[in-house]
Order: sequence, then structure tokens, then C-alpha cells
Amino acid sequence: MAKILVIDDEKSIRSTLREILEYEKYIVDEAVDGVEGIESVKKNQYDAILCDIKMPKMDGIEVLEKILSFCDTPVIMISGHGNIETAVDAIKKGAFDYIAKPLELNRLLITLRNAMDKGHLVNETKALKKKVYKTIEMVGESPAINQIKELIERVAPTDARVLITGNNGTGKELVARWIHEKSVRNSAPFVEVNCAAIPSELIESELFGHEKGSFTSAIKQRKGNFEQAHGGTLFLDEIGDMSLSAQSKVLRALQENKIMRVGGEKEIPVDVRVIAATNKNVPEEIKKGTFREDLYHRLSVILIHVPSLNERASDIPLLANYFLKEICQTQGKPLMTFTKDAYTALQKIQWTGNIRELRNVVERLSILCNKTISEKDVTMFAQPLGK
Repeated sequence: MAKILVIDDEKSIRSTLREILEYEKYIVDEAVDGVEGIESVKKNQYDAILCDIKMPKMDGIEVLEKILSFCDTPVIMISGHGNIETAVDAIKKGAFDYIAKPLELNRLLITLRNAMDKGHLVNETKALKKKVYKTIEMVGESPAINQIKELIERVAPTDARVLITGNNGTGKELVARWIHEKSVRNSAPFVEVNCAAIPSELIESELFGHEKGSFTSAIKQRKGNFEQAHGGTLFLDEIGDMSLSAQSKVLRALQENKIMRVGGEKEIPVDVRVIAATNKNVPEEIKKGTFREDLYHRLSVILIHVPSLNERASDIPLLANYFLKEICQTQGKPLMTFTKDAYTALQKIQWTGNIRELRNVVERLSILCNKTISEKDVTMFAQPLGK
């Protein structure tokens, strides 16, 4: 049965809501004020929360913000003293809906049902994402990869920041995901930000969020990546391409565990583990003046270098076979195989695009070749067509 928390300082309202909801087969908990309500949410799992706005000790909007800072349970605000502005403010702050007192029974029950449907969808999406991520394996038995696997096992249970270096396509994101999956934060979000793909004028808004009206296109308040990753892991990919202005704000967030939205005046506490990755030589970038040395020292508590595919050529047969099996299953084709000579031919290629390039080549071979891929097939099709 679904479990509902009612936060209201009026005993008559709590009793009425309990009676109605228990008749509808819900389990109901009560809290007399916001402080007690927040403690209940921390200790129990609820499908939805009904929260009054005007209460002693802590008003409902503050309760709403505190609850949403550590859980995704839908919160429905109720009030007998509100107006349109109050309702709009509650929705902007993240409330699922707003219902004015006296409560209309049908609307209350429909809103509760919709809120729980949304909550279930959010949980299912998280579970599916986790399932998808867990199917991604770290394939390889070379000494370099075994060392990385051992490092992940040691580092993941801690909250130490990690800087992952390596060329494009080597699998830096996969290392970051495995650190998250094996950490105590694995049930919380893993938020990835490609710093190179975001224009420098938008990176601060993307990372820290913005308030409504803070710039021309800011038509509503938006939470940034730091807030979205609260309780989980924030992966800053290609951090070497981040502007110096954004670097200084990231440094401050790491030092104080607080951020401020663009156009905002209020500091927001955040609890995130930061993992960064870059394909650049950071010490060289520091000498050039394009990367802050103090940020480098903040990020590089643990350094993990992911080798290029050419440096781990012994893993190519395992990787090629893994990709071929995956591609055949995805495309609904009979399972294909490589000959031993085909593996040797793949190992002789100079891979500039690393694992990403290898996967593309295996997909090309699966389309253009027969059931068994030979050395001749690799020689003919592994290099870009037309060469």
C-alpha cells in the first residue's frame, strides 16, 4: 500500500486527511510541524507528501526546499491562507501541485494519484538507467587495465576527488561511471557535463543554475548540474576546456561545498563527489595560464591515467569480440566470429581514435563481412573506405 505523510499544524486537518486517506487504503503518517516532517522523511520512504504552507517553526516553502534537497518524493502544498502568488512560488520551488483549503476531495485524490504515478516513473527511470550502466563492462586483462580496476576498487568507497587523464576515446567516462557504481552514492544521480560542448558564456548557468530573469532567455528558475547531482557524483568531462572564470567558481564550490545560482543572492549547500577528466596535459596548461593550479590540486587527490588502445594491444581481441557480440545482439543477427589471424591484423593497426574507433571498425566489419571475419576482411575494411 502507498504511504503518505501529512505535515500540518492543525490537528483537525490531520485527522480529516487521515480518515479520508485510510478509507482509500493509504498508510498515513502525521507530523505537527516542518521540523518533525523533515525528520520523518529522512527516516521513512513515502510515496507522496501533503504539506501545509503556514506553520510555526518552519514555513511550508522552506520545508519543501529542504525535502527536495535530499529526496525526489512528490510534495503537494496545501493552504488556507494562500493566493496565486503563493501557488506559483510553491510550483517554482519544486512542489508537484498546490491545493487551497477547504480541500476538495476529488481533486485531492486525483492529485495524489498523479503525484504517485510521477514518483513511480522517476524511480523506474533511475532503476533502468542503473541497469543499463551496470551492463557496461570494463573489458581487458592487460596490466594497465588491471591496475585501473584495482584503483577503482580502492577509491570508489571513499569521497576522494578523482582526475582521469587519457586520449580521446580511451574510456575515461567508463572509469568515472564504475567509480560511481561501486561507491555508496550509487543510488543517487550520476550527472555528466561535457565542458567542451558548452559555450563559455553558458557554462556557469549549466553548472550552477540560474534565477528567473538573470539574463534574457532565463524565463524560469533552473537548477544547475551541482544541484542535480546532490548526494551523487558530478562528472566534469573535458575540464581542460573550461574557462578560467568558470574554473574559479568550481574551485569555490569544491572548497566550501556551496554554490550560488547565476543572478542569485543565496548560497545553496551541495553534497557531491566530483570526478573530472581531460585529454590535455594539465601541467602544461597550467604553465600556459589556461588552467588554475589550485583547481588542479583540488581535483587530483587521485590520478588515474587511462592508456591508449595501442598501449594495451593485448586487450584488442577481447574488446573486438565483446563489441561484435554486442552489435550482433543489438541488430538481431546470428553471432559472428573473428579468426585468429583477424585478431592479429587488428592488433597491428595504429588506433588514433582508440576504443571508440575500434568499435566503429567492428560494426563496419559486422555489416560488410560474412559470418567469420578473416584477416583479409580486416585488411580490406578496417581502414577508412577508399584508402
